[in-house]
Amino acid sequence: MKKYFTYLAITAFVFTSCDPEFNDSVEDGDLYSTGEADFTNFVSVGNSLTAGFADNALYIEGQENSFPNIMAKQFELLGGGDFVQPLMNDNLGGLLLGGNQIMDTRLVLGVDEEGNPGPRNISGTPTTEVTNSVYGGQMNNFGVPGAKSFHLVAPGYGNVAGVQAGAANPYFVRFASSNETTVLGDAMEQNPSFFSLWIGNNDILGYATAGGAGVNQQGNLDPTTYGGNDITDINVFGSVYSDLTETLASSTSGGVVFNIPDVTTIPFFTTVPHNPVPLSEDLAVILNANFQGYNEQILPGLVQQGVISEEEMALRQISFSAGQGNAVTMIDEDLTDLTQILQGPPFNLDPQTAALLGQLRQANETDLVVLPAASFIGSPVPGGGSTAVNGVSVPLADQWVLTASEQAEVEQARVAYNSIIQSLANEYDLAFVDVAMLLQEVEEGLPTDSGVLTSEFAAGGAFSLDGVHLTPRGYAVVANRAIDAINEKYNSSVPRVNPGDFRTIQPSNN
Repeated sequence: MKKYFTYLAITAFVFTSCDPEFNDSVEDGDLYSTGEADFTNFVSVGNSLTAGFADNALYIEGQENSFPNIMAKQFELLGGGDFVQPLMNDNLGGLLLGGNQIMDTRLVLGVDEEGNPGPRNISGTPTTEVTNSVYGGQMNNFGVPGAKSFHLVAPGYGNVAGVQAGAANPYFVRFASSNETTVLGDAMEQNPSFFSLWIGNNDILGYATAGGAGVNQQGNLDPTTYGGNDITDINVFGSVYSDLTETLASSTSGGVVFNIPDVTTIPFFTTVPHNPVPLSEDLAVILNANFQGYNEQILPGLVQQGVISEEEMALRQISFSAGQGNAVTMIDEDLTDLTQILQGPPFNLDPQTAALLGQLRQANETDLVVLPAASFIGSPVPGGGSTAVNGVSVPLADQWVLTASEQAEVEQARVAYNSIIQSLANEYDLAFVDVAMLLQEVEEGLPTDSGVLTSEFAAGGAFSLDGVHLTPRGYAVVANRAIDAINEKYNSSVPRVNPGDFRTIQPSNN
């Protein structure tokens, strides 16, 4: 647990006071105008960010602080109707299917037996069971955690029979109107007067958070063949997003759409440095001796044979020093795979050693080590001996590091998605929220009424303990940006909220 905070300085959750950016008074007698918008039946469509997912779970308090629910409460001041959400059964989070737990409970900030702070799962057993009962009443929040763009138009995505096979989503099962309905179809059945749409993050996020352990599906127009960690083809995204906006805009007074931020700037990727490992002098000496033959004989031999270049040889060199700042050792699948070559002459390495050295290198400043790896980097491998250290002599698997080339794949898709979103927002004359710009401001330090909001893990106030999703205060800031965009586009005067009224991370087991 303490390794999460080796890279942080968390002494208090107090933020300096500054000029408020988001404060609007809501006094009795103030007059607000809906302008050209009709907020009487607001429907929100999207994924976990729309649902209010936080701390790696969906739970009641998070849902109550979802950005569309925050917006809906402001719309009520202008005659907006009730905003119904598919609330979970408890504040623990987690899901049960047939009595078996299939989703974890939420994270809270706790301390271990040594007093070190870190995220841990809240104690307790989930009580929300996923069943095949269909829901036919009013529903306004159609945010489905885990949904990609094409999932919103996929029949059967709410059929409990498909959950175990990955063909259906347990969160949508809970409130789908039938086994074969779609998320978009159910949203339109509500006859919305105004809508929000924020989708596309998961079309790249799974690939990124899995360290590129997926497939970039550019050129594959059949999303039914995609894996969970794949990048969605740009044309598939464009076709689906066009259908979504056309359908939602067809019978509403208007709506607001959101673009996709740079996922590689969130705490999930920025908390753990590429060189977090401290080593004793004795261990550094032993490790360098162990890799001496690799550095001085094997790599030069491969260059002489023309198998790798001088540049790749330099990239593959492994070295350690006493003290802090040792880069993690990792498997990079973008490198030439030398496994088979190293088993043959003149190297004649055994299969296990050849596999270890086949795509080996140390991380550099362009690599992003994912947050969960902090829990084991630098720890001894059980039963591996005194020199068997995770991320040092035992390399990290590809899933724990997002390399520069993998980051480029993610960014290429994101930029294309955002261009599509902006173009369709213009075509259908919709309000547009530049979340990419907003989170850049958060990364630099965004002034609010309650202090400066940043993207620093746990201490920054904007991101929850999963390092991906926002805190209630972060969602309040998103809601305010959406309200700003709506007011500008539709000549309305919806009042903002005070982000200081919303909490940041949960520092206790309650």
